[in-house]
Amino acid sequence: MGTTSNETKARATSHTYFSQRLKLHYLDWGNADKKHVLLIHGIQDHCHTWDWTSEELCQDYHLVVPDLRGHGDSQWCQGSSYNHLDYVYDIAQLMEQENLDPVNIIAHSMGGTIASLFAGIFPEKVASLVILEGIGSAWHKNNDDPQTRIRNWINTTRDLAGRTPRKYPELSDAFKRMQQSNPHLSEARARHLTAHGSNRNEDGTYSWKFDNYTHSRAPFNLEPDDMERLWENIDCPTLILNAKQGFAHRVGQDDSIDRFRHCTLKNIDNAGHWLHHDQFDTFVTLTKYFLNKHAA
Repeated sequence: MGTTSNETKARATSHTYFSQRLKLHYLDWGNADKKHVLLIHGIQDHCHTWDWTSEELCQDYHLVVPDLRGHGDSQWCQGSSYNHLDYVYDIAQLMEQENLDPVNIIAHSMGGTIASLFAGIFPEKVASLVILEGIGSAWHKNNDDPQTRIRNWINTTRDLAGRTPRKYPELSDAFKRMQQSNPHLSEARARHLTAHGSNRNEDGTYSWKFDNYTHSRAPFNLEPDDMERLWENIDCPTLILNAKQGFAHRVGQDDSIDRFRHCTLKNIDNAGHWLHHDQFDTFVTLTKYFLNKHAA
């Protein structure tokens, strides 16, 4: 049946899967017979950050959009730090259960780091890779001696144990905080992200969905040199999009682009760290062109 002007927009369906005994959530935008695209959000974000992107891509691709552990509607960890390799495991588990091989990945911030690690560990499974403001290896360098690093981790974790999630009296107060964190966001998008990124507490207040323990940095993670060695394994076409007004130490900076075999780097002006919101049209145009050329 042909599409009519009155046809409703495509809508995602919610699903869950299990990884390391955690119940994790993801959205599926349908068209399972089309090429698979996995969209991975950044730290303390959630899957709905990709809703506008998904609306642009869902007619041509099969989109799977997870909430990482400790984020959105996925379960929080109990008794352990949030480690990059645990996130990688979750992505590998989702790939396996939903038979997404080969996959095309679009990922932002920490999600870009996770995606680049996955692509370096399983290069045969990734057909193309788009990284937006990925947190680069230079950020992960830690010159503290092991004793100092572990003591700092213990102290930070103990502090988090006594920290209760911030409560906002009204949803509008959380919305104002969202606008402060990213002043580039339009009012409509800020309200959308706030509504999907918060829960209402029993006392009527609102709190963000992400686990406060995601603020804790594991004392030992993948070493920067090992991370860059994994990047050298990535065999698929790669597009890195960084914002000129974005964060420091991103993938593609500090000569790290030399670690990628088939990579194009573009710096987007008038955008901050959330460039897929700040310069949405530019991001979508570049991403569609890249996927049209390289998706498999």
